[in-house]
Amino acid sequence: MSEKIHRGKIKTPPDPLVVKYLIEPGIQNDIKYRYQAFLDCNKAHVLMLAKQGIVTRETAAAILRCNDKMAQMGDKPDFPVDPGREDFYFNIEAHLIEEVGIELGGQQHTARSRNDLYATCARLAVRKAYFEICEIYNRMRQAVIETARKNTDAVFAGYTHMQPSEPITFAHYCSAVLNAMQRDFRRISLAFEGLNVCPLGAGSMGSTTWNIDRNYTAKLLGFDAPIDNSIDSVASRDFATDILSALSIAANTLSRFCQDLYVWASPDFGYIEVSDSCAVCSSIMPQKKNPWVLEHIKSKAAHVEGCYMSALNVMKNVIYSHCEDMCGESANYLFPGIEEFKVMCELMEVSIRGISVKKEHMLEKARCNFCTVTELANYLVRYDKISFRMAHDIVAGVVAYMTEHHKNADEIGTAEVNPIFEKLFGRKTSMTDEEVRAALDPVKIAYAKTCIGGTAPDEVNRQLDNRQAGLDRDNSELALRREKVCAAKAELEATVKTLIA
Repeated sequence: MSEKIHRGKIKTPPDPLVVKYLIEPGIQNDIKYRYQAFLDCNKAHVLMLAKQGIVTRETAAAILRCNDKMAQMGDKPDFPVDPGREDFYFNIEAHLIEEVGIELGGQQHTARSRNDLYATCARLAVRKAYFEICEIYNRMRQAVIETARKNTDAVFAGYTHMQPSEPITFAHYCSAVLNAMQRDFRRISLAFEGLNVCPLGAGSMGSTTWNIDRNYTAKLLGFDAPIDNSIDSVASRDFATDILSALSIAANTLSRFCQDLYVWASPDFGYIEVSDSCAVCSSIMPQKKNPWVLEHIKSKAAHVEGCYMSALNVMKNVIYSHCEDMCGESANYLFPGIEEFKVMCELMEVSIRGISVKKEHMLEKARCNFCTVTELANYLVRYDKISFRMAHDIVAGVVAYMTEHHKNADEIGTAEVNPIFEKLFGRKTSMTDEEVRAALDPVKIAYAKTCIGGTAPDEVNRQLDNRQAGLDRDNSELALRREKVCAAKAELEATVKTLIA
C-alpha cells in the first residue's frame, strides 16, 4: 500500500542507476545531516494540525508517539530504509504507517508537500552547522587575540609588495588580520537572517486551502518568522550561497594570514617558527621543518570557494520555483564547504597557539633592512626644515649608496647623509650622528606611532581591546540565537509530551 501511495501515478520502480547515483546518496545525506530535522518538522506540523482542528488530538497523539520513538533512535534510524521508496521522507512515512496504520499515519502529510518539508529540513540542518562553525571560528579569533597580546613588543619590518616597508609589531599585524576577521564574521552573522526563516506550510509552491498556522510551526522550530511567499519558500536556496559566500571571504582572509606566516617561517626570514606538532620533516633532508599545516589551510580556501561557485552556478538560469536543480543539486557541496572551513579554523587555532615569535631576530632584521629610512626622511624635515620630497630624494640617494657598498641601514650616519644632501641641495644636515641613529631605531619608530591605527603598544592594546569587545559581542549574539533555538526545541518537545500524555 505504501509503495502505491508514494509513487503516485508512477508505475515502475526507479532505475537501478537512478537509485545508485541519485536516490541512495540523497538518502544517506538526509540520514547524516537531517534525520532529526525531519522528525522535528513532523512534530511541529502535526501539533499545528491538531491546534487548528485539522486532525484530532487522538490522531496527532498516535502520530507523535511514533515520531518520538523514531527520535529516540538517535542520529540514524534503526528501521529499514529502502532506496526503492524514492527518498528518505517516504521511508519515514512508510515506517509511521506500518506502526499506526494508513488511516492515522496518512494524515501526517496533510497541508504540506515534500517541497516545503525538504526546504525546512535543509535550513534546520544548516542552522545546526552554522552554530558549530561560528563557535569554532570565534575560538580561533580568540587564539589570535591572545597571541597578539603576547607580542606587542615584537618589533619587525612590515611589508608592502613583499619589500621591507616600515617598523611595526607582530601584535599590530595580528590586529589588522583580526579586524578583517571581525568583518568576516559580520558577513557570516548576516547570513543567519536569511537562513532562519521557515518555509513549512508553503506546500508544493502554491500554499494550501487548509487553515494552517505558519507562525506557530515557525515558532516551534525556532525560526524568526515564516517566509511570506509560498513560491519563494520552496524556490529559494540563497541561504546556501549567503553562507558559502561569507565563508569564502573569511577563508580568503585566513589564507592570506597563513601565507604571511608561511613566508615568515622560512629560514631566510626566520621571524616565526611553527610548533613541531604542526610541522613535518623531510624523508631525506634532516634540516627541514616544513610548515605543513599552513600549506593545507591555504589550499582549503580554494575548496570553500569552489563549493560556493558550484552552488552559485547551479542556481543560474533555473526556474524560480521548486526543481531538483535548486532543491537537490544547488546545495550539494554546502556541507563539504562548511566542513572544509571548519577544518581551516581548527587548524588555524592550533597553529597560532603554537607559533614561536623570534623577537630578537625580527628586530635585528628591522635594524638592517632599510625599513626605518622613512623616519630618517621625517627627521630631515623636522631638523632641517626642508620639504618631505626633498628629504625623500636625499634618503633615496643614501639608500642607493649603502646598498651599492653592501652596508646596512644601521650603519648610516651624517658621513653618509651629508654628501648626498650637499650634492642635491647644497647644504648639510643639522642632525648629529646620535640623532640619525635615533631616527633609524625601529623600536623608537614603532613605539612613537601613537595615533589611531598606529603601532605603539598602548595604541595596539586599544585596538586589541576593541577586537576583544567585538568578539564578545559576536559571541553574545550567537549565544542569544542559540538560546532561542534551544528554547523552541524544548517547547516543541514539551508540547509533544503534553499531547501524547
